[in-house]
Amino acid sequence: MIVLKALHFLPGKLCQVLAVLAGTLSSLSDGMQYGWTSPMSSILLSPSSPITTTKNNIFYMELIYMVGGIFGIPLTVYMIDKVGRKNTILISAVESLIAWIIIGSSPSLVLLYIARFIAGVAADVNFVTAPVYVAEISEKDIRGSLGSILCIMMITGVLLIYCIGPYVSIAVSSLAGASILIVQLLTFSCMPESPYYCLMKNRKEDARKSLQIFRSANDIEEELNKLEVIVKKENLERGNISDLITVKSNLKAIIILTVLNTAQHFSGISVMFMNMHMILEDASSILSTNAAAIIFSSTMIVSCAFAGLIIDKAGRKFLLYTSSFLAGVSLLLLAAYFTVKKKGVDVLAFNWVPVFAVMFYAFTYKYGLGLVPIVLTAEFFPTNVKAYGVTYADLVYVITGMLSILIFYTLQSNFGMDVPFYLFGCCCMLTCLFSIFIVPETKGKTLDEIQGILKKKSG
Repeated sequence: MIVLKALHFLPGKLCQVLAVLAGTLSSLSDGMQYGWTSPMSSILLSPSSPITTTKNNIFYMELIYMVGGIFGIPLTVYMIDKVGRKNTILISAVESLIAWIIIGSSPSLVLLYIARFIAGVAADVNFVTAPVYVAEISEKDIRGSLGSILCIMMITGVLLIYCIGPYVSIAVSSLAGASILIVQLLTFSCMPESPYYCLMKNRKEDARKSLQIFRSANDIEEELNKLEVIVKKENLERGNISDLITVKSNLKAIIILTVLNTAQHFSGISVMFMNMHMILEDASSILSTNAAAIIFSSTMIVSCAFAGLIIDKAGRKFLLYTSSFLAGVSLLLLAAYFTVKKKGVDVLAFNWVPVFAVMFYAFTYKYGLGLVPIVLTAEFFPTNVKAYGVTYADLVYVITGMLSILIFYTLQSNFGMDVPFYLFGCCCMLTCLFSIFIVPETKGKTLDEIQGILKKKSG
């Protein structure tokens, strides 16, 4: 209570920024879990490993993490509206903390598998809920910038585990992940719930207090009354999973997010993260795999921060189609290099090409295609179906992630390294066209105004 009162005195938009920073700390931990097997595999497969491990065991750890994400989907659907956005984020933080404790003290492979499963569940719950919370507490002129913090946190987590993982014990790196979550539990628990959620549950006074804190003002009645009208109108409409298809504006959102979430993985991002050593094998004399992974992640952080600064000025649409086009160029360049190599040409003088293509991809992918779909997912759905909508988008994201990896290995094994990258490059180019002609612009719009745009386009 004392902390909430103190938040009233923070100037301008600072409280929104602090709430988002505290609320997305679990994304920092999730990023560490996402990149965990890459640096940890060398420790686990070494003769001094605390646990006898094979390459198959490492593969299972990656697979179980993704399976945990699928199992997290129904949990997210239930919690996001039942216990609230804030409490769902806190629950996911507790789940992730349990996973780190098990990993740090695990005496067996079975417990590691269990920990990876729990981490996957927690990551999915947070990945869906955090963008919703951020969108619902943010003012329209900074909503995109605040939404980008989620991506920055996650990639920073990947970078963190890449930097410390190879050089410390599993227990120490787990302690780092657990410490981040403890800080989140201590800080974010003091933040208000989303005013949208409070109004959904007919808690107008709580919504008023929430807005007063997030707007650093006592006179918020006009905005509160507008939100109340919007939420009541949406709650009066039948809100169930079938509305995602039967309501034309929701169907429009579903189609757009299906394409964009599919495009994220079929631009090759998971393949890049998991096969960096294979892709940059020819450039080993220029750059070690570990250094490449660190530079790759650092480039993405810079790109995401850059996007966060301009997304509410340049717009979501501009970032999306330019990013898709340029990422496509980098992938086609990479594919062309592998084609030339496959034909027997000596490429030693051009072994810098894959390094350039991969790093150019890291920057161009992350400032648009790797960021904007996450922001749009939180913006596109009305409150009465938001839980279903964002969870559906997440399901598409998880399934297409696994599918993209399977297709990569199949094409690479049967036709060579160039073919899957031609596919990914072409997908990026098609996404560019889709973004230009189909995706609506949402910059500077309230969540209600975005619904109006979708309804107009669907009418």
